Amino acid sequence: MTKTLVIYLMAGPETPELARAAVEAGADVIELGFPFSDPLADGPVIRRAAERALAQGMRTAPCLDCLALTRELVDVPLVPMTYASLLDAYGWERFEREAREAGASSLIVADLPADERPELRRVQLVAPTSTDERLRIAAEATDGWLYLVTVKGTTGARDRLAPTLEPLARRARAVTDLPLRAGFGISTPEQARAAAELADGVVVGSRAVEAAEGGAGALAGYVASLRAALDAPVAV
Repeated sequence: MTKTLVIYLMAGPETPELARAAVEAGADVIELGFPFSDPLADGPVIRRAAERALAQGMRTAPCLDCLALTRELVDVPLVPMTYASLLDAYGWERFEREAREAGASSLIVADLPADERPELRRVQLVAPTSTDERLRIAAEATDGWLYLVTVKGTTGARDRLAPTLEPLARRARAVTDLPLRAGFGISTPEQARAAAELADGVVVGSRAVEAAEGGAGALAGYVASLRAALDAPVAV
């Protein structure tokens, strides 16, 4: 079975073209970060990217414009990722409506518990610290797939795949048949391949954002290396 490759990019003026390069290199889904001034789940790379985006004027309305421009260039699912305070300020129903109109396939609100605002269809996140009951609630509420946070803490590259992914994936499989996609701390092709042996796909953020700083070509080369690792035949 083909493993899904989700690439995270921060919304900005260059993002539509970067997204196209990532998709042409093998990305199946683009997660589009809407910058936030206090991103609790994000590590230093994505925090710096958010600061640059905010300095470029990427508030909510320009981010929605970026989403619409990206939709014009790619036909894969687009999933905006943000925080609850942004939706509080912009308006929950308004944000969802305008994001869907701009081409969003779903949403991620990183700090919104699964049992709050059930009317907002979104991809749910679960972590190694999630109880079995929280896993069940998230699995029942999630929109299409379940996001497995592989580590305790924030996003960012790690030296090795977190050992907490295997028991988390096993517990998630026990409560849902939906696809599981693992993220946080996955940066190398080898880590992506190892994570995909436990889940149905991977989400790569910090290292993708770093690659994108080198332009569309650098990002495409990095995404292609991940795609090749995920598609490599399994050794027997």
